[in-house]
Amino acid sequence: MSMQVNNINLKIISYMTPFFEDEKFEGIDFEISGIEKGTYESCSFINCNFSNVNLSGFTFLECDFICCNLSSVKLGGTALREVRFKECKMLGLHFDDCNHFIFSVAFDGCNLQLCSFYQVKLKKTIFNQCNLSEVDFTETDLTNSTFKNCNLAGATFTNANLERVDFRSAFNYSINPELNRIKKARFSHLGVAGLLHKYDIVVE
Repeated sequence: MSMQVNNINLKIISYMTPFFEDEKFEGIDFEISGIEKGTYESCSFINCNFSNVNLSGFTFLECDFICCNLSSVKLGGTALREVRFKECKMLGLHFDDCNHFIFSVAFDGCNLQLCSFYQVKLKKTIFNQCNLSEVDFTETDLTNSTFKNCNLAGATFTNANLERVDFRSAFNYSINPELNRIKKARFSHLGVAGLLHKYDIVVE
């Protein structure tokens, strides 16, 4: 019942601001044209440039971003709920600045280098074939998430909840088991070395 009330409240709030539903935005350079602040539901953004755009306070519900450049976008209070990113360039984004209420995202073939998910709840999140080098996962809750064929070179895992996370096809990661919760996390035989870096030993 409480979830139904929350969804109704979200709808009421969204209609108080500009509301866009089932719209397709393709090939638009929003860095030049700007984008109207409001709520976007079931919209798709294809080959659009958002670089350096301020999306603070926007709401995106069940939207798709495909082949977009979102590097250095500002996300202060931005709501991302069931939002999918495919083959997007997303350098240096601070997802920790987002509105964390019902935060839900998925990434497929994206470049997320230097992004921050500090203290973000990312349970059951799918990262598929993504570049996650130098990403900050400090105190992130990644329970039941999957890193499929992802590059985690230089990614920071400190005080993170990695329980039941699937790292079997991820590579270049370094995770300190003493500083993270890794119960029932899944690793490949070749990837076990990524759990032993702190001990300065050689695995052959």
